[in-house]
Amino acid sequence: MTDTAESTATDFFDPSIRTPEMEMAERGADVPAAADLEIDEINPTNPHLFREDRWQEHFARLRAEDPVHFNELETSGRYWSVTKYDDVRAVDGDWETYSSAKGITLGLKEVAESEEMEQPGIQTFIAMDPPKHTEQRKTVRSVSAPSNLRNIEPMIRERTAELLDSLPEGETFDWVDTVSIELTTLMLATLFDFPMDDRRKLTRWSDIVFAIPGPGGVVETQQQKIDELLECVDYFGGLFEERRENPGFDLVSMLANGDATKDIPMVEQLGNLLLLIVGGNDTTRNTMTGSVYGLNKFPDQYDKLLANPDLISNFVQEVIRWQTPLAYMRRTANRDTELGGKQIKKNDQVLMWYVSANQDEDVFDNAHVLDIERHNADRQLSFGYGIHFCMGSRVAELQLRILWEEILQRFSRIEIQDEPERVFSSFVHGYSNLPVTVTRR
Repeated sequence: MTDTAESTATDFFDPSIRTPEMEMAERGADVPAAADLEIDEINPTNPHLFREDRWQEHFARLRAEDPVHFNELETSGRYWSVTKYDDVRAVDGDWETYSSAKGITLGLKEVAESEEMEQPGIQTFIAMDPPKHTEQRKTVRSVSAPSNLRNIEPMIRERTAELLDSLPEGETFDWVDTVSIELTTLMLATLFDFPMDDRRKLTRWSDIVFAIPGPGGVVETQQQKIDELLECVDYFGGLFEERRENPGFDLVSMLANGDATKDIPMVEQLGNLLLLIVGGNDTTRNTMTGSVYGLNKFPDQYDKLLANPDLISNFVQEVIRWQTPLAYMRRTANRDTELGGKQIKKNDQVLMWYVSANQDEDVFDNAHVLDIERHNADRQLSFGYGIHFCMGSRVAELQLRILWEEILQRFSRIEIQDEPERVFSSFVHGYSNLPVTVTRR
């Protein structure tokens, strides 16, 4: 990295900063059951609840007793957890009141309270408001246009079939690494026109974006996280130079040459790159894994799917709801306002808990159950709502549909052999390991 880029980057990454995620992680895994807590003691941002798969009861109490719920941390200051479906949609649909410009995850108190409209440092168009959001999103949105999806569908199917044909029968393997990560990383490398031999770098960068530093974790220290993200800047810097000379129809070329993005300094461009990497990798891969896990948890639904493959399209929507691969998104109040009878102050952070909204019994009957015939599965909020609705949603749905069309042709069953290991995060709701065996038809 050049001296200029490195000095600029250190303004954006400070290894001494203690983040809200780190503060919550330090509180430990001994979180009492929700029934044993006073309502004001419940704090769903604790990543231990998600790694232990114990988040459900905490959100159920919040939805029932305090759907717009206040917490405060030393690192983040004031923030609200919004847990009911209608309230989440109301926040997500009102960008003028609830801004994205100061970040999309629980952030630092001094940033939230700053009078600057946008967070300093790395920028991403998902963490912007119009008109900048509209201009930068427009740069890359053609990749998910229906015509492009039709063009890439045969390639996705061919790769999926080839990978499934290679799986060992009667032998336990990790579905996450062998199937979910491999398929989504191949897709992401194609969309970026990224060197295939280096495609697992994309997986690594995706994993560390929201990783909480600590012994035995994805990264040991904040400095390691910074160093690896700077490697990402360097690598893509080379690709940007190449695509300015020889542009193609890929995300790097679009960002390198788009009117709204071409003049952004490379270290600042990292935000858009990481958004696209995480959006194309973490979310789809965790839903791919969740689909196998969910059907094993509800074997009657697996039987229905085997008996009637025409249910695949609805199953895709339902498993996206049931899994909810990104647990929440954050907004920041632009002004004093009211939500659910609570007084939200200007600069308060507001967390829209998609993972809870998708479990709202007022909208989804027996919401904890995976029901592949659910009549309103497509009302799920996993892709967000409003101007920030996920640009890659159709690509994700296409990959999931093709995966299960090809699975049903080949396997009479995919059976989990043990409970999964889950990601240590309250933002990414996912899996790090799922041992399975397959039985061919």
